[in-house]
Amino acid sequence: MANPLESVEYVHRTWPADPGQLSDIRHRMLSWLEPLGMTPDRNDDVVLAVGEAVENAVQHAYPDGEVGDVELTLWTESGVLNIEITDHGLWREPVVPAQDAAVAPGGRGIRMMQHTVETVLVHYDGRGSRVLLRIDLPGTSPEPDPAR
Repeated sequence: MANPLESVEYVHRTWPADPGQLSDIRHRMLSWLEPLGMTPDRNDDVVLAVGEAVENAVQHAYPDGEVGDVELTLWTESGVLNIEITDHGLWREPVVPAQDAAVAPGGRGIRMMQHTVETVLVHYDGRGSRVLLRIDLPGTSPEPDPAR
């Protein structure tokens, strides 16, 4: 097995944006994470974050009846796993229950992702939405921020 800290791995896959695909996506994620040497709990955290981003794309990106896709791209670099979840639909601001509105803007899913992985970036424009998740791989420490 290649050392995940020394090699670059890359996976790209597209699924229909259909709730019936969520289980397959989660199972595929686990199989792709296995060689990276993370603990089972850490794998579960990553799958949870990816599952939330994919579920958001499936549920919210495409208007009722519109067919669309969700893309998942994974790659490693410098001891970090990057996962990008992309749709080609329309961004809709998350609906926040009244009791949560004072706590934090946005939906609960983004907050949950922020608690399970190191970095969550969300970008949306006329071409769709992209969620980038960054996860430190075992045996690495984050590179120092040159701005500090």
